[in-house]
Amino acid sequence: MDNYTTNNTARRYKAHVSTVGTTQLHLRNPYIIAWWSAAFPGFGHLLLSKYLRGYALFIWEILVNNMAHINHAIVYSFTGNMGMAKEVLEPKWMLLYLPVYIFGIWDSYRTSVDMNKVFILAERENADFNSYTIGALEINYLDKRRPIMAVLWSFFTPGLGQLYIHRVITAIFTMLFMIVFIYFSNVLVAVHYLFLGEIEQATRVLDPQWFLFMPSHIGFSVYDAYVNTVENNKLFESEQRKFLQKNYQQYRINLLESER
Repeated sequence: MDNYTTNNTARRYKAHVSTVGTTQLHLRNPYIIAWWSAAFPGFGHLLLSKYLRGYALFIWEILVNNMAHINHAIVYSFTGNMGMAKEVLEPKWMLLYLPVYIFGIWDSYRTSVDMNKVFILAERENADFNSYTIGALEINYLDKRRPIMAVLWSFFTPGLGQLYIHRVITAIFTMLFMIVFIYFSNVLVAVHYLFLGEIEQATRVLDPQWFLFMPSHIGFSVYDAYVNTVENNKLFESEQRKFLQKNYQQYRINLLESER
């Protein structure tokens, strides 16, 4: 197995293939990254492969949002019950929520701009990186996969699209919290009542505080799986192109010169 990305022979690398996933630099729209951080703190950082920061903000969002009852307040405000929206909010936790929420948006935007600059420099340097790794638990390698399959599997169960493209840590994290959201929101019980035609009972049993986490969670899973599948395909083509140019193009040129 090659050791390109651990021997510091190049200043910048644009990708690293490990047993738990493929991490790479590529151009990102900072506004889209900031939007995902606004939709759910941590998602913008996870899209940037800033996993520790992303997971920390993700868990913080769940904890503080539940303590402040923010999702409950959102439901009441959407139904026009502004009095209940104000009453259900816990001000001590709400005031703690705001600074970190704004920081997540600002930091993801700032980091996205910086990483775009780093990618341009890494692309120009075009240093070799490992494209295949094998370990005791997993094998990972660059190849081409279908973005539509990543999207479909993410719709069926968030996290499966990440497993399809070998983003193992993100896949486990995404599936684990999807289970948590489904369990505490009682969404499957509500679906059961819907099938029985008992709409009022389905509405009554659903917990909106936990249910409102799910749309952003599903949307992020689909978007993350699609974007990373597309970018992994580009990375595979780039690595193959460089390999063929380095090892075979010279022979083709020599052959043409000898024919002259």
